[in-house]
Amino acid sequence: MAFYFVLRSLNSNFASNKNNMSIAIFTLTSDLHQESSVETMTGEFLSGLNFDYEYFGGNYASYGSHSLDLIFVRTGGTEGIFKTLLPQLQAQSHSPFYLLTSGKSNSLAASMEILSFLRQNGLMGEIIHGSNEYVCRRTKLLAKAGEAKMKLKGCRLGIIGKPSDWLISSNADKDRIKAALGIDLTDIPMQELLEEIEKTPLREPEESAQETVIREALPVANQIYDALKKIVGRYRLEGFTIRCFDLLTAIHNTGCLALAKLNSEGIIAGCEGDVPAMLSMKIAQALTGKSGFQANPASINPETGEMVFAHCTIPLNLVERYEFDTHFESGIGIGIRGYMKEGGVTIFKVSGDLSRHFIEEGELIRNESKPDLCRTQQVIQLSNPDKTSYFLSEPIGNHHIILPGHHKELLSTFLNE
Repeated sequence: MAFYFVLRSLNSNFASNKNNMSIAIFTLTSDLHQESSVETMTGEFLSGLNFDYEYFGGNYASYGSHSLDLIFVRTGGTEGIFKTLLPQLQAQSHSPFYLLTSGKSNSLAASMEILSFLRQNGLMGEIIHGSNEYVCRRTKLLAKAGEAKMKLKGCRLGIIGKPSDWLISSNADKDRIKAALGIDLTDIPMQELLEEIEKTPLREPEESAQETVIREALPVANQIYDALKKIVGRYRLEGFTIRCFDLLTAIHNTGCLALAKLNSEGIIAGCEGDVPAMLSMKIAQALTGKSGFQANPASINPETGEMVFAHCTIPLNLVERYEFDTHFESGIGIGIRGYMKEGGVTIFKVSGDLSRHFIEEGELIRNESKPDLCRTQQVIQLSNPDKTSYFLSEPIGNHHIILPGHHKELLSTFLNE
């Protein structure tokens, strides 16, 4: 019988919370238009926007330093002004250009000409125009995506040991990751962790269990946790992935408990040295505050869209309760059987070179505890059953990240920005 836990509170100190979301509005205005009427229109338009922002007018000195920088094209006849300003803006920011327009005073037409010019020159941009509700929703999504990108710049993630031998498609392009996201990937020898575990003292675990085999495994499982925290501190990591199956033979225990605890503390902790899965978890955390459940599909029904995902660990801050069991494949050490709240979920994965991604929403319809699968098991109904074809014809590796809640629009905004 597995020992049973009900979660009441967890101390989450997210390392990624190092920026606050900020939206800045800069303006483009033609001298041909009467200033008083333009200011009146501006006040009416901005008063209908339901989000906080800083208004800088035509002073672009701080452009590029916010979660989202909006260029408010207030009038027509501003195309040449923008073209003259463009070198300065490019020097201050590498983000796409977001053109906010009310549509009044030929501002939409000017915005379209500017965006066409940007596209002709290989630059990205978007016109934000529509109802107040649409403008607010789109702006907030873009600001969240921008905030996440600011969080990721300078982030250090560790690869402890190489990817497991069976993960033949789960490496990453370090240069591409650095250029696109500002994330540094650091290789750490597995032997360094093993030596750290050996010199880390055993301590009385906070957890307890009724089964002898689990109770006896807890001190070493926590020793692995303590050693990993030392590695995280030594390399100033915000997360890592570990070739965890090596622990089975070298330590005769697992990293499952350590990863569950570290993820709940805001330190990304991935399994099997899967670098794309770790990147997916870090992106998800930067956007949503949660690292997600790294799992692999165990079964797929292409006709109904029902899938089973399973793995032997899950972040403790994602579940309502959990149990200890042994690790599934080996039958040793500690495995985590977590029960996440039923409801909306998002399935997410990026490739190691960021050229591809998969995002699909669904519903967690039940948690299971079958003895012939990894310990945490989730039955998920995809919102679009046709999306099962991705898993059977063009998957990005086997591991995918399960996030509580529906986040497809936010993730898509981030990846397509």
